Amino acid sequence: MLTVSSVGRVFPGGIEALRDTSLRMDETDFIALLGPSGCGKSTLLRLIAGLDQPDSGRLDWDGGPPVPGDIGYVFQDATLLPWATAEDNVFLPLRLRGMARAEAMPRVHAALHRVGLAGFEAARPGALSGGMRMRVSIARALVTRPRLLLMDEPFAALDEFTRHRLQADLLEVWREAGCTVVFVTHSIYEAAFLARRIVLMTPRPGKIEREIRSSLQPAAETRLDPAYAALVAEVSRAMAAALA
Repeated sequence: MLTVSSVGRVFPGGIEALRDTSLRMDETDFIALLGPSGCGKSTLLRLIAGLDQPDSGRLDWDGGPPVPGDIGYVFQDATLLPWATAEDNVFLPLRLRGMARAEAMPRVHAALHRVGLAGFEAARPGALSGGMRMRVSIARALVTRPRLLLMDEPFAALDEFTRHRLQADLLEVWREAGCTVVFVTHSIYEAAFLARRIVLMTPRPGKIEREIRSSLQPAAETRLDPAYAALVAEVSRAMAAALA
């Protein structure tokens, strides 16, 4: 899908966020970008999304650059319109692309159903829990049927119980949608549970130190599997070495 080659990014004031960063992403990958705060994970995500441009290196898309709707983006905050219903928040990207409401509603309702919010179409953000607001945000990202879903620590502000539920639900959505996911996190446990490929990044200036592949079968019971504990230990050791 995408090859990131020797990318660097320096912000005004001389802050070097990324240095010589390379990564290959394939169709239906689930990649976790794992590293400490400030290591450039979100910067790399913004470069992939086209929200920022690198100062060095390049990004090469197989088959040409993405078209509108190819990339869905979920931020740390749900970033919903507070006056709009869940239905209207999910409809927004389709409305901005000029799709008529009547044509869009089956897709909007399907997206809300996919994230477990059937029956909440008329609810406004103020009436929803934090986890439900994040589900609306994920549905909004999915409604365009993206090839690539970018997620920037979307569960970081949630309690552990809600986070575990949404992580399991996200794996189900990923399997159903058949898209590629790049998920930013600073949680080793989250990365080990979700990702097929765990990409470790060094402190700023961020670069990719190592990649660990997971052979775990994604399922809610994975956390009880001794292989999951072994993977967490392996990633923990590798992360400690990267931070040393």
